Amino acid sequence: MIQSLRLTPAVRRTALSLLALASSGVAGAWGQDLAASTRPSEFGDAGIEQKIGDSLPLDSQWLDSSGKAVRLGDYFGERPVVLLPVYYRCPMLCTLTLESLVKSLKVLTFDAGSEYDVVAFSFNPAEGPADAAPRRQSALDLYNRGLEEPRGDDGWHFLSGDEAAVRELTEAIGFRATLDTATSEYIHAASVLLVTPDGRISRYFYGIEYPPKNLRLGLVEASERRLGTAVDQVLLYCYRYNPATGKYTLLTMRLLRIGGLLTLIGLGALITVLLRLEKHPKAHHSRATAQEGLS
Repeated sequence: MIQSLRLTPAVRRTALSLLALASSGVAGAWGQDLAASTRPSEFGDAGIEQKIGDSLPLDSQWLDSSGKAVRLGDYFGERPVVLLPVYYRCPMLCTLTLESLVKSLKVLTFDAGSEYDVVAFSFNPAEGPADAAPRRQSALDLYNRGLEEPRGDDGWHFLSGDEAAVRELTEAIGFRATLDTATSEYIHAASVLLVTPDGRISRYFYGIEYPPKNLRLGLVEASERRLGTAVDQVLLYCYRYNPATGKYTLLTMRLLRIGGLLTLIGLGALITVLLRLEKHPKAHHSRATAQEGLS
């Protein structure tokens, strides 16, 4: 029974891509040597090496989904950027990654094109605007589904480039994919990056699910704390980004410190009120008597 089971090429590639992602997570937590030793030969060089703080090649040349020649730097300068490495003909994993990202961004109070931009780029140099345009439209349809007034149309950018541009950008972000020559499709990991307005890598998020909380906190940090509210600043104090997992984790001690501080403030206010009542008991008694008389 088990011997009769066969994996289709699409399922096999997706499984290898997910294993490449897991291998990247191991690399972040334990180092590149362990990741390489546990990596199946089919992976080739596929994986992600975090380069937080490094700058992107903003002068690199690309084509947008309409075929217009653009610089990567055209999308930087004012807002943080959600950077998404994909390839548009990907049969499964890239679609899951993009849909998950769009659904999570949709619930945020931040709007694409206003508080941040989304830049997807194909790491397959054989793809062009004709491949990028339908992917962009699908993302916009999902982002604006059910909204009477569509938002964010100007904030979604889907790029394609030649081999030199692709190599320069993927090397800058530490992203490596392996071409399966038998199927002409790629084995790769799934990830989303947050980049500062001046083009420096701020955060990596792994997998095909991106909790809105992580995206919101990441965008606030990538904006250099210009986005968000006082609540976001408190949350950033209580949570810390873990590069190994690509998630924000709760810092229990900091939460306890905040609770202790609020308790001290409350006790201080109570003691202040009690001391004032003790110093002026007659005035308090007179006010109480007057209120009883009026009643």
